[in-house]
Amino acid sequence: MKELEKYIIDDKTGLKYELVGDYYYPCLAAPEEPKVGRFGMMYHDYLRTHKKVTYSGLMLSGKLKEHIEDIDRQAEEMFSQFVEKMKTAENITEQLKATDQLEWVRRMNSIRNRAEEIVKSEVVFA
Repeated sequence: MKELEKYIIDDKTGLKYELVGDYYYPCLAAPEEPKVGRFGMMYHDYLRTHKKVTYSGLMLSGKLKEHIEDIDRQAEEMFSQFVEKMKTAENITEQLKATDQLEWVRRMNSIRNRAEEIVKSEVVFA
């Protein structure tokens, strides 16, 4: 009796199969989850729940991870720019931080919250 190969590759589909017992099973792996920050995670959840056709298309084409990482990068850059511009416009300096830390924290939290809302409305949930 001929010894069966442990792995075979289907010429038509290019899929790799593994011999388990008497049967060949396809070697499938779940797609990698993108390694992104908070905006990318929000965008990923938004696509998956509200834009199912777009999500499926990106996932099937293999471009989902790249797309989410790109959106996350854009959102983080925009967030940083907004925070810096708002700090300058509202005259929040290191001097304020040295003299009144609680006021500085309150004002910075306000700026960060406003900047996050802008980024979410313009990039993440657009």
